[in-house]
Order: sequence, then structure tokens, then C-alpha cells
Amino acid sequence: MRWLFLLLLVLNVFYYIWHQQEAPLRAKDVTPLSLYRGSQQDIHLLSETADALVRRDSAKSADVSKTCLYLGGFARPELARQLEQRLAALGVVGRPVVSSAQNLPEGGGFWVQVPQEGAGKVSETLLQNLSKEFNELKHKIMPCEGVAPVG
Repeated sequence: MRWLFLLLLVLNVFYYIWHQQEAPLRAKDVTPLSLYRGSQQDIHLLSETADALVRRDSAKSADVSKTCLYLGGFARPELARQLEQRLAALGVVGRPVVSSAQNLPEGGGFWVQVPQEGAGKVSETLLQNLSKEFNELKHKIMPCEGVAPVG
């Protein structure tokens, strides 16, 4: 056993010396980025340019009045009514709607529409708590038009 240990030790020493004698790798020459871009030294995202900011703000103001938060996707209308009552207890106004297969990709179902003013009160933690109470709960932000109200 002692001879095996000494043999491995000698082999490791030879291996170390052999690797030290190899020529070191030469670093690759890298051209500085300043030569490529000239006067533009700052990095700007496309969304941070002035034109994009103006377009985004105008699109947001146009979309704010048109989008609503939809909670639900239930197979039974009783669950949508229970969700509406639960939201009302939390101070969020919602109205029940029925969607058809054309309105949502998942198909039909019973949903609760929360207008944009009330959607600000619905946080991620509230959605997680509601999803624990209502197993089938889904949420989507869609245009307020196009979904038929329950009537």
C-alpha cells in the first residue's frame, strides 16, 4: 500500500512539471467597445428612448379606460357569485359576467369583472389567497368590452 501511495505521488509530481512546461495560453486581443461606437458611450434601452416613452404613455392612457381585470373561469355561477361577495367584503367592486369560447382562449365560464379603478386594490398576495379559496381561479387583464354580462 505504501508503494502504491508513493507511485501516485511521483506520478502527480511528473504531471505537475509536465503542465508547467507547456506554453502558457496567449490572451486574445479584444478591441475596446469605444472604437466601435464612437461618441455613444451610454447604453440605452429601446424602451427608454424619448419617442418610446411618449408612445408608451399615450398608449397607457388610452388603454387604462379600456382594460379590466377578470377573475374566475368557473364552471358554476355560484362560485362566481361567492367570489363577487368575497371581493365586495374586501372593498373591491366586481360584476359577474359570462364568457363564451370566442372571448377567452380557455373557453367559456363564469367570471367576475373588476374595473380598472378596483383592479388597483387587487394585489398578488390577494390573488394567491383567493386562489387558495377558489381552486379554479384564473385571472386575466382584457378589454372591458366583448364579454357578455350576466343578465
